[in-house]
Amino acid sequence: MEIGKKIKALRMAKGVTQEALAEVLMVSPQAVSKWECEQATPDIQLLPEIAVYFGVTVDDLFCLTDNREFDRIQNMLWDSRFISQAESDRAERWIMAKIRENYRPADCYTLLADLYNHRAAGLREQAEGFAKSALEADPNHRGAHRELNAAMGGRIPDWNARNHHRLIAWYQDFLDAHPDVWPAYLWLLDNLMDDRRFQEAEEYLRRFQQVDHSFRGPLYRGLLAWHRGEREEAHDVWQGMLRDFGGDWMAWFSMGDVYAAEERYDEALAMYEKALAAAPVPRYVDSPISMAHVKEILGDREGAIAAYQRAIDILAGDWATRTGETVDSLNREILRLKRK
Repeated sequence: MEIGKKIKALRMAKGVTQEALAEVLMVSPQAVSKWECEQATPDIQLLPEIAVYFGVTVDDLFCLTDNREFDRIQNMLWDSRFISQAESDRAERWIMAKIRENYRPADCYTLLADLYNHRAAGLREQAEGFAKSALEADPNHRGAHRELNAAMGGRIPDWNARNHHRLIAWYQDFLDAHPDVWPAYLWLLDNLMDDRRFQEAEEYLRRFQQVDHSFRGPLYRGLLAWHRGEREEAHDVWQGMLRDFGGDWMAWFSMGDVYAAEERYDEALAMYEKALAAAPVPRYVDSPISMAHVKEILGDREGAIAAYQRAIDILAGDWATRTGETVDSLNREILRLKRK
């Protein structure tokens, strides 16, 4: 059960020596050393004292392997809407200890970023509720409107606040050092186009198409034309994409997004249906969730509810996922629509 590794991780996170821990528990430093080296285990009567000292439960001392603990934290972030501060702090201490041990550093740093983003999302959801309460009390409160927009990820009118030049510069430097990492081009292209830096986007699209030969090349070629206002040219490019890459469900899904952005909602729904039909099992639920959004925009609440239920059914049938935040969030959307 690797209890010794757990004690060592807790001790290091607390910043105490083996000698200091031994003094608190009234055992020898050699005993603590043997626990941590897995040469011996603490007497069962010491476990409550160890748990109290480190601020954890006795069950927490019986730790999982590093891989399983990593997966547990990842699943917690995926499956929990809110995480207690104590659990979040505990996860952070474990991740930081693993980083110091050079255990899967890229994965651990990513997990730490995920943890912080999860915290931020929870705080934004709370901020949304507070801002809405403020507007119920005073519909004209300008500050509350501002905070609601920030909490819900609304568009910011000021260019200086919404442009992405720092992120763009980071990815430009990243691609100079790692020119073959194709996903980085897409993150860069999306932000360049959003900032209407089309000349730079043209150059990075050319470089991207040298390392990736999938549907993404014509997709982004069309998106660049579309953002420039050359809609007819964009759709010509996309028709070629569907002809050449029609077996890839993401090509159809991407066209659904295009049509939704053009308010061509019936065509968007048709594209999402084709994406779902072309997707291999287990299927992702992006298509039915996008359908639900379109249906709600069109005022079709029953259609939106049916689309969310379809996503729930796919999670159950394709992924055997019937509980957790992934499913709960969809059920909350259904409940919200039923209450309208």
